[in-house]
Amino acid sequence: DGHAEKLVMGIDLKAGGRKKNTQRTAPKSENVYLLLLVKLYRFLARRTDSQFNKIVLKRLFMSRINRPPMSLSRISKFMKGKDGIAVLVGTVTDDIRLLDVPKLRICALRFTDSARARILRAGGECLTFDQLALQCPAGEGTVLLRGPKNARESVKHFGSPGASGAHVKPYVRSKGRKFEKARGRRRSKGFKVKA
Repeated sequence: DGHAEKLVMGIDLKAGGRKKNTQRTAPKSENVYLLLLVKLYRFLARRTDSQFNKIVLKRLFMSRINRPPMSLSRISKFMKGKDGIAVLVGTVTDDIRLLDVPKLRICALRFTDSARARILRAGGECLTFDQLALQCPAGEGTVLLRGPKNARESVKHFGSPGASGAHVKPYVRSKGRKFEKARGRRRSKGFKVKA
């Protein structure tokens, strides 16, 4: 019969429905300085057709896990052969393995004390985002950078450590002979999982 009703997929309201907008529209933090920056970059993102300002605004909303820190050595590596302002929506940290800090102009939310001291000693500049908005309102002459998000210790433990081919770090009390070194780890104890 051609009058069969068309079945329409429903939304599981008990499970929370279908979340249409999952990205943040404001930061969770109540930090007044961050909220002032958001106000400034909301204005710039709206009134300029610069993609840079839209990206900075989106990153200002992010949680701390999504704003990973970046070391001076990594920034200097990315800025090699480039002139301009390195922009990082996050924290700039020091790296004692970097012996000679080049002259860098960096804009970030925070600088650790030692990182700030080394940048200034090298003749560089540490800018805040409100200073950046005055100097480059549309983000011209800047290099937008992001820290390594998966460098956290907890990321190494994601997945199942016993699975074949998984290089997942197990949560073990100690790394000695008696801890998770027998069954599944060597042939003499039942079987060995292929790496």
